[in-house]
Amino acid sequence: MADDLWFQRRINELTIGLVFLTRLPLPLHRPLADNDLSRALWSAPVVGAAVGLIGAIVYGLTQALHLPPLPAAALVIAATVLVTGALHEDGLADVADGFGGGAARERKLEIMRDSRIGTYGVCALILSFMLRVAALTNLGDPGLVGAALVAAHAAARAPMAAFMWLVPTARSDGLSATAGTPPQTSAVVAALLGAVALLIGLGLGGGVVAVILLCGVFAFMAWLCKRQIGGQTGDVLGALEQVGEIVVLLVAAAAVNTLR
Repeated sequence: MADDLWFQRRINELTIGLVFLTRLPLPLHRPLADNDLSRALWSAPVVGAAVGLIGAIVYGLTQALHLPPLPAAALVIAATVLVTGALHEDGLADVADGFGGGAARERKLEIMRDSRIGTYGVCALILSFMLRVAALTNLGDPGLVGAALVAAHAAARAPMAAFMWLVPTARSDGLSATAGTPPQTSAVVAALLGAVALLIGLGLGGGVVAVILLCGVFAFMAWLCKRQIGGQTGDVLGALEQVGEIVVLLVAAAAVNTLR
């Protein structure tokens, strides 16, 4: 009975993760209580792996249609953006606009909350799409693309819980603030799942390199958001995911080039 209850709670938390991190039409069976979302963030890498798998399926379909690598990669990125509702891309654009266009902390936060997109945000999105499409184009092989996509999307979402646990919120309102601080257990489980995804998807060498680089990204983003706005927001978490996804895909592309 206790095992059944534990399993049901994990399924409920995974459902919460899927509902909030994707646009998949899944129902929530009850209203969320305090900290439900933060507790469910252990599932972020699992959700990311599902998004990456959808991208891999799309790439397989493009290969069945004999599309060249470049348009195939662009369609994959479009599919993952559609599945997530551009949630993380929106965060990246808002952070780029706020950090780049605001002088004072309050002005930066005001810009980040504005639904309009500015020059910094546009440039950040263009660079993000270019790097991801280029990395996938370089991989080419459907097996390599699928493994890299699953690893990248899982590992890029894995640090979210730890980031929220270690870095204070910059606002008293907003999604990150209302979600609450994740339990340490959720942060550790998410990080471990992300590391496992990297080791499986990129192999031992590539996985270790990606872990080291993602730790560097984590530290830099923590320092930057504290310096710029005094802490983290939901937009910062989205930017963290985007940078992490790019890093993993570039490591995968570099590893393939090394072996050629």
